[in-house]
Amino acid sequence: MTLPQALFFDMDGVIIDTEKDGHRVAFNRAFKEFGYDVSWDVEEYGKLLRISGGKERMRHYFATTGFGRDIGPETIDHTIRLLHKRKTEIFVDLIQSGSLTLRPGIHRLMREANDYDIPVCICTTANQKAAQAVTDQSLGDINFAHILAGDIVGKKKPAPDIYLLALEKTGANPQKCVVVEDSRNGMLAGYAAGMKVVVTTSIYTSQEDFTEASLVVSCLGDPGGERGQLLQGTVNGYNGVLHLPMFGGLLH
Repeated sequence: MTLPQALFFDMDGVIIDTEKDGHRVAFNRAFKEFGYDVSWDVEEYGKLLRISGGKERMRHYFATTGFGRDIGPETIDHTIRLLHKRKTEIFVDLIQSGSLTLRPGIHRLMREANDYDIPVCICTTANQKAAQAVTDQSLGDINFAHILAGDIVGKKKPAPDIYLLALEKTGANPQKCVVVEDSRNGMLAGYAAGMKVVVTTSIYTSQEDFTEASLVVSCLGDPGGERGQLLQGTVNGYNGVLHLPMFGGLLH
């Protein structure tokens, strides 16, 4: 039986469907607290997700639309840092309240990897505190080899930097590893790092181009719960639930 040498997971949209009901809500609450007349609706935030990184999204929005009142160029960096810090605090509160639940199959697949002693890593552009809140609150019994988050690398997805760092830290062969992502930017990052990419689509990414992915499903699936649909690629024995040994067929 062929198994991956390591599994690398994105967080937002993969582990928890955090974007629509988590990060978007937290951004809007932070804007309101700071007195900015800005509120990102579901459609607007979906467009902003084409840009990786929360601070980068705010910077883009400020440059193209504005925050409703003037912010001097000499203070924009400081303002964005303060907004992002408060947004992260609000997001962590949402996670710790238990209002955001794991996507189907995430805990099961990570547990399978732990049982096979295969390293499991989180590789996300989300803030380190946010990533830690998710793993502590919702995945407390999972052993993570590494949690790589935030500004730990110079270039964010679709650049492969965070996955190259994960490969360096695990010492794994990229051709024998699998990345689990939900967006085109994330898929491109994993693909550029030389790894196979499994995409589990989210509400914001279901219409994106995943040509380079080895496998695309609507979710990873759980035997006693929601099962996924196979949207691209082939996998032996698939019945709506992706088990770790099935990934062996993707590795060459």
